[in-house]
Amino acid sequence: MHDIWNPWHGCRKASPGCRHCYMYYLDKKRGQDGSVIYKTQNFDYPVQRGRDGSYKIKPGEKIRVCMTSDFFLEDADPWRPEAFHLMAARPDVIFYLLTKRAHRIKDCLPKDYAAGFPNLSFNVSVENQWAANERLPYLLDLPVSHKGVMCAPLLGPVNLRPWLAPGVLDEVICGGENYDGSRPCDFAWVQELAAQCAACNIKFTFIELGSIFIKDGKIYRIQDKRLQSYYAFKSGISHPGAPIEFALTDPLGLPISQDELYQRRFGPNCEGCGSEPICNGCAFCGGCAAFTPPAPRP
Repeated sequence: MHDIWNPWHGCRKASPGCRHCYMYYLDKKRGQDGSVIYKTQNFDYPVQRGRDGSYKIKPGEKIRVCMTSDFFLEDADPWRPEAFHLMAARPDVIFYLLTKRAHRIKDCLPKDYAAGFPNLSFNVSVENQWAANERLPYLLDLPVSHKGVMCAPLLGPVNLRPWLAPGVLDEVICGGENYDGSRPCDFAWVQELAAQCAACNIKFTFIELGSIFIKDGKIYRIQDKRLQSYYAFKSGISHPGAPIEFALTDPLGLPISQDELYQRRFGPNCEGCGSEPICNGCAFCGGCAAFTPPAPRP
């Protein structure tokens, strides 16, 4: 996918949310071991250029970092300074960082980055109330401009109210669990999170139901992730929240006008997708299978 940068691959499970890790599941299907951690050949992706000499990642794009690992993984300590250097070299790009190791973030921050890390979004995974209580205080203590929460997989009810003062968090993303041994996600938990975010006008995005979904006491088993995303969209529970603004600049520190920034585009298969509010847009690579939303029930 054009919106993902995996500078290293492989991870070590850290909490209940890792039990059925999708990376471990997919690596196992390929005959690989997800606990083997290595630096990838695509490490320098932020500064790679195409045949025309322009950057492959366009100014204004949002790039998700380490989706097959954890950016603050202990094993990656030797590589992380260089990764931060690459992100600092592209102050015109938004980089989305996600971790379950919130206690390590502050000590891993480089001293020579622009104040507030203006083009980085720091996010922690929160699968249950224990994770919220453990990780949110570390997140809120960071000297950074953009912070968020990923409640996926959501494994139980979560109260984020102690940390949802307006202007503190940019967004909350929520979704159920998939792949090997999925645990159920109850719509009542999602509704409660959405209400908490709406009360503080914080962006809330419900991206997918998960393989086992409970609504009004009924259990639904939906393996098709595209269908899960469609039903998440149809729930109408996502909330746009206050605008999230990144102070992007060119390498010289000069502001970039809106018409110079990447504009998200979506194809017909993107319609009705729960992830659209947080998506980087379609690359129009032709790799998507056609999706036809189910007909309305009588």
